[in-house]
This record gives sequence, structure tokens and C-alpha cells, in this order.
Amino acid sequence: MAVSVTLPALGESVTEGTVTRWLKAEGEQVEADEPLLEVSTDKVDTEIPAPAAGTLSSIKVAEDETVEVGAELAVIDDGAGAPAAEAPAAAESAPAQEAQPEPEPAPAQQAQPAQQEAPAAPGGGSAEGTDVVLPALGESVTEGTVTRWLKQVGEEVQADEPLLEVSTDKVDTEIPAPAAGTLLEIVVGEDETAEVGSKLAVIGAAGAAPAAESAPAQPAPAQQAQPQPEPAPAPVQPKAEPAPQQAQPQAQPKAAPAPAPAAPAVAAPPASAPAAAENEGAYVTPLVRKLANEQGVDLSSVRGTGVGGRIRKQDVVAAAEAARSRAAAAPSAASTAPRSPKLEPSPLRGQTVKMPRIRKVIAENMMKALHNQAQLSTVVEVDVTRVMRLRRRAKESFAAREGVKLSPMPFFVQAAAEALKAHPSVNARLNDDGTITYHDVENIGIAVDSEKGLMVPVIKEAGNLNLAGIARKTADLAKKVREGGLGPDDMSGGTFTISNTGSRGALFDTVIVNYPQVAELGIGATVRRPMVIDHPELGETIAIRDMVYLTLSYDHQLVDGADAARYLGDVKARLEAGEFEGELGL
Repeated sequence: MAVSVTLPALGESVTEGTVTRWLKAEGEQVEADEPLLEVSTDKVDTEIPAPAAGTLSSIKVAEDETVEVGAELAVIDDGAGAPAAEAPAAAESAPAQEAQPEPEPAPAQQAQPAQQEAPAAPGGGSAEGTDVVLPALGESVTEGTVTRWLKQVGEEVQADEPLLEVSTDKVDTEIPAPAAGTLLEIVVGEDETAEVGSKLAVIGAAGAAPAAESAPAQPAPAQQAQPQPEPAPAPVQPKAEPAPQQAQPQAQPKAAPAPAPAAPAVAAPPASAPAAAENEGAYVTPLVRKLANEQGVDLSSVRGTGVGGRIRKQDVVAAAEAARSRAAAAPSAASTAPRSPKLEPSPLRGQTVKMPRIRKVIAENMMKALHNQAQLSTVVEVDVTRVMRLRRRAKESFAAREGVKLSPMPFFVQAAAEALKAHPSVNARLNDDGTITYHDVENIGIAVDSEKGLMVPVIKEAGNLNLAGIARKTADLAKKVREGGLGPDDMSGGTFTISNTGSRGALFDTVIVNYPQVAELGIGATVRRPMVIDHPELGETIAIRDMVYLTLSYDHQLVDGADAARYLGDVKARLEAGEFEGELGL
């Protein structure tokens, strides 16, 4: 039987993932829960386990391809087609062979095995069905805590439908159902922690009865066992009376264990609460702590609803909503004042460590730039309201047409590249022999803050690219920075650099020129604020506008202040005019 491998949900806001590496090739054997492929998203890199054992018969998504959550990635042939058909036949013939040699005095004994086999046949219980296991959710993640079951025992589920929510120290995510059917059993209850690969639940065939619902069917075989002695001769009847008594005690123990698998799913968490309270106290996961900082929630004032008083994500969200409601109902100076974020001490505090190689390279280049150039900066303020409105209007159609998101960055890059053609001194180089090289190409580096340090991949010939080309190239370079795939060619040949210092909220920054270039443009944070504008009908009036500061740092040995001001003036005029409709298809 073919088993589909799909991209599971990997976070609340994650809608797609990129296959970075297949760990198995077509035709290879795989085991259930064995890592099958690696997937990268904008939040986490993780391994996707095989949902079943068998042969990897087909790979649907190649490496470096991006697909949406729920898309089919591969097909596994579990080889269950023929054996499954033979098993019932063998099961049916076995009882028949056992029934023939039985002597007359043993009808009650013959009924006992029938009662023992009965529970497995109707519902399957935990012995039959598809196991739901905790998948790998990151390279260093070894366990997860079930925060909420989205389905209950006995409910119907669809394949890839969210089944439960799991929290780890790195990500909160939903675990989808690996197959369609009925949720027969919940093995791990809410607020319980399980290791990666552990069984969380069992899904049986559609319409199958869960373990708890199979109990009422148990008396039926015992009632059938009673009439069997009636046609027997009179001496047999006295033996028939103890037979139901023997069958009945056996049926009662059978009825008791039947619901047992389902009971821990509901009853276990409350029963273990005292122990959890002693062992864990008010434990808070890093994700919950981060959410509390973002929402401005004081964890000391939150009462946890988890086991042992553990504070869960839902508790923080509820506390944040309650605080917002109180603020709206009774606004005051105290309630509207911003909360100071709670900062966690860095593990580097008090440590002496070796300087990483990339940090040494950055330091050498910065000092070389300052020692060999007469650097200063000029700042202008730009109204980018029209650009932001165009982006909002076009971003959905642009993403559908071009395959990449439309961020504000390509607008700034295009305006900067166009202005460089008219201002050669800003796109130049001072040579050691006293000559000046004015570049005939606009190779623009984009400063990117990565985990390894500052990197500056280069958009080659940016002056010859349209808005879509710049957006695609920017997205491609950003992906390489994130996944560590930058090559020497990606980092070389730059003639001018742009640094988006506003991505961290800075209004503007006096950036250091990327030596041996002679100028670098810094983009500050875009802020909506009231401005005085000259309206054609209303005259001077106040309006809410999107404003940004642009900083040009430059080598005063070649670029004068007037040159810098003229260059920034042209970039400002291009952005404020906002004439990008043609390239956006508007």
C-alpha cells in the first residue's frame, strides 16, 4: 500500500518549507520514524521522519524546491497489500480448525477463547492502527510537551489535519494526523512530556470503535456461550451452569482492561499533578518566556494552568488580553506607560573566548577603512508614503507572479543604483598609485547580520535589473546567508554597499564605508508620524506620512559634501515620486 509523506506544520506562522537534503534515495528501504529528509523554513531547520516502513518508491519534491505545508513530498510502498489480504483468511481458518477436534464437554471452554479474541476484532484498540509519533522538531530537540489535543478519542480525523499541539524549548507547533480514520487512543496526555519518536496516539480505520467503546460488546459472546450446552444430554447440563460463571468472570476482567488505554489520556495528568508540582514547580519554557517578553506580561503575576502550575502559552496570551482589556477600560498614565523588557543574562557574560575568524576579518576591514579614508556622513529625510502604498497594493500579485515576497528593500536598491549612474564619484575607487577608477557597473553589496557575523553578498549589475530582478536576487542571497551557501563569487566585486540599519529599529546610523569602496548608504527605520505637507488644494496641512532617514557615509578624499548631498537628493526624489507602477503591473 502506498503511504504519502507530506510536509507537516512546523509552526503557527510557517506556511512553506524548502527541501534542503534527501537522506534516502528512491528504491531504498526506510524504517518507520527514520529521518527521511531535511527541510528548512524561515524559523527552523528540521528532519522529517518516515511515517511508515517500506521502500521509498517516489520522490515528489527535489532538493532546493519550496512547497506549502501539507504538500506531498514522497511516496513509501509499505508492502502491506498482499499480506493484509492473507491475514484475515488465516485468522478465519484458525478458529474453524480448533472447533472440530473439541469434545462435547468443552463448549464453555471453547467459548472462552472466542471471548478473548473478540475485543481485538471490532475496534482494534491500541494493537491495530497507525501510530502517531512525536517527529524530530530540530537538530538539538530531544523531547516535547503536549500542550493541547485538538481531537478526542472516538472523533474522526483526516490525513494531515492538525491533531495536537506540542511545545519544545525552540518551537511551538501542531502535529498533523499521519492518516485518516478514528482516533482510537491517546497515549500522552496534555502537559505530559515525551521523547522524539515516542507514540502519542493511535488512529484506526474510519468508523472503528475506540478501546473505551468496545467494552459494551463483551457480554455478547458470553450470552452466545450459554445456549450451547442446551442441546447436550442431561449429564452435560450441570456442567453448563458453571460454564457461564466461568465465562462471566473472564468477561468482566476483559471489560475492565478495554477502556484502560483511553483512561490515561484523560485521567493521568490530574493524578500526576502533585508529583509534577513538587518536581517542576512553575517551570517556564524559553518560548513561553519569550512570548511573555514580547507581550509585556509579568510571569510572576500569571497563574499557570498546566501540571504543577506550569505556565503555558495560553496563560500568557490570556494575561496579555486581560491587560489590554483593563487598559482600554480604564486608561491612565500608568497603564499606557511602556513596560521594560526582562533581559536574560548572556552565557558569554564573564567569559574569555577566542575571537572567531570571521570577527577578525571584519575587525581588520573596519580598521583599514578608518585608517585609509577620511570618512564622514550626510543624512536626509525621505517621505516614502507612496512607495509603501504601492507595496501594499502589489505585494500579493507580485509574490504570485515572481515567486518572491516584495519587501521595501528593492525600491531603495533600485533608486540607489539609478542615482549611481549620474554620480560616478560615489561609485568609484581610489588606487594606491594616485589614480581614480570610476566603475561602469553598479555591483551593490547588501550588508546582512547573520549568526556567524556581518556578511555582504553582492547583487551583480544591479543597475541593469528591474524591481523584480532585484527582489529575486535579494531573496536568493538572503537564503544563501541563512543556509550557509555563499560562495566567494557572491561576496566579491562590490562597488557600493547598502546597509539596512533600520531593520533593528535604528532611526539612522553613521555606517563605516566598506573599504576599498568610497561610499555606503544606510537605511533607517520607516516610521509613521505627523508631517507638514503642501497639499495642492488645502495648502500647508498636517498628515500622517511614512518617513525614513537615509545616511551616506563617504570618503572625503574623493567625495565632497556637495557631491553627497546631490546624490542623496536624487535618491530622495526617486523614492518620493514613487513611480514604480509600471514595474509592479499596476
